[in-house]
Amino acid sequence: MNPPSLLDRSFAPLQQALDLRAYRQQLLAANIANADTPGYKATDLHFAQALQSALAGQPGSLPLKTDQSGQLQAAGAPPSAAAFVGYRQGNQQGLDGNTVDMNHEQAAFASNSINYEADLTMLTQRIRNLSAAITG
Repeated sequence: MNPPSLLDRSFAPLQQALDLRAYRQQLLAANIANADTPGYKATDLHFAQALQSALAGQPGSLPLKTDQSGQLQAAGAPPSAAAFVGYRQGNQQGLDGNTVDMNHEQAAFASNSINYEADLTMLTQRIRNLSAAITG
């Protein structure tokens, strides 16, 4: 296997950030979808810790273990991101045991969407700059 090229290494941080933000968006969407599910516990990704770990090339502290090669990793999760998913702390639990706070979930969903778009804009701008440098 060839080592990653300079181009791959320059795009890797933004790619990892986009992957993690997309995974967080899935978690937040699942929280919103399960707002009325009795006993559901809201989860979230500790984004800063997951990104720091991904950029350092370190696996998460609790990677998903599989005992057979055909088993799947966490759905849609970037490698080791599942280790940084936890139950949301501080949410009031309803009578049915559900901890989803719709106001918080919607705000987090919107904020994460804006951050995803910002990262995507940065990636697009970096590609444009490289393209302009190549074509002159």
